[in-house]
Amino acid sequence: MRKVLLVEDSQAQREMISTLLRENGWNVSIACDGVEALEFVQQSSPDLVVLDIVMPRMNGYEVCRRLKSDPKTMNVPVVMCSSKGEEFDRYWGMKQGADAYIAKPFQPIELIGTIKQLLRKET
Repeated sequence: MRKVLLVEDSQAQREMISTLLRENGWNVSIACDGVEALEFVQQSSPDLVVLDIVMPRMNGYEVCRRLKSDPKTMNVPVVMCSSKGEEFDRYWGMKQGADAYIAKPFQPIELIGTIKQLLRKET
């Protein structure tokens, strides 16, 4: 079973997205902020990271930059999933190394399809 790390500070969003991911057959781990996310990734390498941007302690842009600049984690796909839906936000997320950018609110099929596509590329 593929491991997905969900990094989201909103409990309601965490529950909704993690349920969606589990229903689609993925093993989901949770981090509530960027610092927790980086610690988790170092300890147990997930197959993919779904990453919020606006979070306490460290934002998603910084988390993505750090993951993509570390040789151990640079190949882990990152899906930014944020309420920051402007074109500049999408551009900036991709500039940080994100493999995909999904604006909230999103259609579940959009997130699931994106994750499936990125995990297919990886194998």
